[in-house]
Amino acid sequence: MEKQSKLNRRGFLKSSVIGATGIVVGQKALAGTTMTNTTEEEKEEKIVYRTLGKTGIKLPIVSMGVMRADNPNLVKAALKKGITHLDTAHKYQGGRNEEMLGKLLVDYPRDSYTIATKIHPLGLDRKTGLYSDEATEETFLDMFKISLDRLKLEYVEILFHHMPGSREGALHEPTLNAMKKLKKSGKAKFLGVSTHSKEPEIIQAAIDSGVYDVVLVAYNFKQDNVEKMNEAIDKAAKAGLGIIAMKTMAGGFYDKEKQHPVNTKAALKWALQNPNVHTAIPGFTSYDHLEDSFGIMENTELTDEEKKDIETGESLASLYCKGCRECVEQCTKTLPVPDLMRAYMYTYGYSNLEKAYQLLVSLDISENPCADCRECTVSCTSGFNVAEKIKDVSRLVNVPEDFVT
Repeated sequence: MEKQSKLNRRGFLKSSVIGATGIVVGQKALAGTTMTNTTEEEKEEKIVYRTLGKTGIKLPIVSMGVMRADNPNLVKAALKKGITHLDTAHKYQGGRNEEMLGKLLVDYPRDSYTIATKIHPLGLDRKTGLYSDEATEETFLDMFKISLDRLKLEYVEILFHHMPGSREGALHEPTLNAMKKLKKSGKAKFLGVSTHSKEPEIIQAAIDSGVYDVVLVAYNFKQDNVEKMNEAIDKAAKAGLGIIAMKTMAGGFYDKEKQHPVNTKAALKWALQNPNVHTAIPGFTSYDHLEDSFGIMENTELTDEEKKDIETGESLASLYCKGCRECVEQCTKTLPVPDLMRAYMYTYGYSNLEKAYQLLVSLDISENPCADCRECTVSCTSGFNVAEKIKDVSRLVNVPEDFVT
């Protein structure tokens, strides 16, 4: 990938990316902190359970997305509190996320938790949603073996086909064949598909496949296809599929400066009002995040104030890309705009420079690929200034990799 002018460490710290995210202080401080509950008398936690479709697995309605967590003490705190399901992936933190869990979980009885990991097959064309010949059974099986070795486990409860870009991708035969082999061997108890674009289409593909047991899907109050989403989720639940919600926080903030946060409790409650959503996987990076998310089980009903926050938030511009993909056809360069908007959200909403950087590198994006366009032809349904956001986030490709990982 061609890189233009390099940014030095000091210059980048002064830029809006670091200034807005606070990534250095946040992650470094957390890494050196032991997360413990300092109250002398622990109150008995109320835990609401739902059954994950035909898998029969009974889960608390709040599980843990481990993607951004790099402190094992936080995972320990979650398990102690009553969370039993952990969600990771082959590529999270370059594999370090799985390794962290592997070192931690050796001290826990295997029947005290469930775990899911996700494999993103090679060779995905992000513009068409189709896989190239790189996506073979063998490469998928090899990637899963690495994940299992990192986790130090003999099996995972759920193995996800991670982020296919189309119905055809979700039904990709070599990937499904590999997954069926792993289920037959007992190394994956159940099989799933994850998506945060073309959600109703992917959910229908999961139903039609006869292979998938679980769907992990983006589901939040900012989506403009909520009615279609509810119909698809209802149909999947009737077919016996387990439904896990992600991206429930809709980007976490309405603005890159982080002056206007999403009411995350209200957002999580909103998603769980749907009884066919069996659990959600909010990502925790602090003990406060854990307390706030787990605490909704004291009362899952939306208060009047929370309802007002949701109603107000529905009309506000935010950092969350709805994944409608209408922009791809509008862009004269056919840039993978939804993926670039996702990188922007990782940077400013989640303070996750590493995830944003890895995504940009995988897209082979140069700094400001829109520079030679006289005007942007994209009219975003969410009101994003697409060219400005791409110019902003694409600067990350010129940051040394060891600075963001």
